[in-house]
Amino acid sequence: MDQSNRYADLSLKEEDLIKGGNHVLVAYTMEPAAGHGYLEAAAHFAAESSTGTNVEVCTTDDFTKGVDALVYEIDEAKGIMKIAYPIDLFDRNITDGRAMLVSFLTLCIGNNQGMADVKNSQMQDFYMPPRMLQLFDGPAKNISDMWRILGRPVENGGYISGTIIKPKLGLRPEPFAHAAYQFWLGGDFIKNDEPQGNQVFSPLKKTIPLVADAMKRAQDETGQPKLFSANITADDHYEMCARADFILATFGPDADKVAFLVDGFVGGPGAITTARRQYPNQFLHYHRAGHGMITSPSSRRGYTAFVLAKMSRLQGASGIHVGTMGYGKMEGGKDDRIIAYMIERDSCTGPFYHQEWYGMKATTPIISGGMNALRLPGFFENLGHGNVINTAGGGAYGHIDSPAAGAISLRQSYECWKAGADPIEWAKEHKEFARAFESFPKDADKIFPGWRQKLGVHK
Repeated sequence: MDQSNRYADLSLKEEDLIKGGNHVLVAYTMEPAAGHGYLEAAAHFAAESSTGTNVEVCTTDDFTKGVDALVYEIDEAKGIMKIAYPIDLFDRNITDGRAMLVSFLTLCIGNNQGMADVKNSQMQDFYMPPRMLQLFDGPAKNISDMWRILGRPVENGGYISGTIIKPKLGLRPEPFAHAAYQFWLGGDFIKNDEPQGNQVFSPLKKTIPLVADAMKRAQDETGQPKLFSANITADDHYEMCARADFILATFGPDADKVAFLVDGFVGGPGAITTARRQYPNQFLHYHRAGHGMITSPSSRRGYTAFVLAKMSRLQGASGIHVGTMGYGKMEGGKDDRIIAYMIERDSCTGPFYHQEWYGMKATTPIISGGMNALRLPGFFENLGHGNVINTAGGGAYGHIDSPAAGAISLRQSYECWKAGADPIEWAKEHKEFARAFESFPKDADKIFPGWRQKLGVHK
């Protein structure tokens, strides 16, 4: 059934919709199934995403038609459609009237993904009007709070050197805590890897006290504050809270230095919102493990990594992994810096929409996935700043001297870039950074050809 007469209005102007402030706008790539027209499929998509179905029903009234989602722009040649969703469509909490990300996803990325007349569709960008933006929590904490704890300026406090305990599974409590201690002698921030939690060989109630003790000893030895991101992800929010409460009680006076890591993609908005609302005084670390199943450049369904990050800021993530923009081991490219810009700036233009955040706290880019001291200068140059948390697992524990030396090499790499120095010349005066060349020789050969001769390394 062609529903374009009801669910499409191509006379609508985007600038008028934005000025009106009553619609969430969403841009998709979409390809109709064979035998279906583009506008017809787009209109059915809008119907399925709002008030309609595939047949006329007797319960529709004039008010219902007033909250129809409307296709307002299509570009069949480029496979682009844009839909305006009235803000009154979206579900609100009965407790406080706030907006829910689950409702946004249910409507805008729900049943429309399985329609027979749509071969594929993927959300590329969305625009939140000011009134709708006000109804989302936004972050309670971000990198500025980390900088304050570390004794740095709360603006442009710079790079936070972090790691992930490796191997990511298999360590018992004592080796795990010792690995944390070794890194903290040189670095700032440690996170649980996403599968780490309460394994039978490393029970949380035995591991966490040892980690808290390792933090205290490292702080005593270095005279510097340290940070730990503890994984509290669980199916049940009562379990999440039980883990969180135990961790905070165990760290005691160091509890402000604890972040809570939540696997936000597999755990879903409910897990993120539970952490954000129950523990607003903790940095909320959004780990996006699993997102590649729909955000990979090879995917043509779901939504992109850009959209995922933008949604994380609405939900209140303090920080989210944003990839390495082609400088690490995961998929990505240099242009992925727009992901970081959208979540950290108060005003930013995305692939399709300009978004004003109206003072909503920024979400911190977390850089992870195959990074080491040799890859960082190019990364910083591409991004244009170093106000990020970097969790380099192998880049720290793979350092030829020690995890502490690996941590120091990461910071020295940032300082090299910030100073505008030549990395080879910098290495001659910074031992840990120099030893990173020997620690990661394949990267050194690729990024800095001739480094052995220049640094006097003959093996």
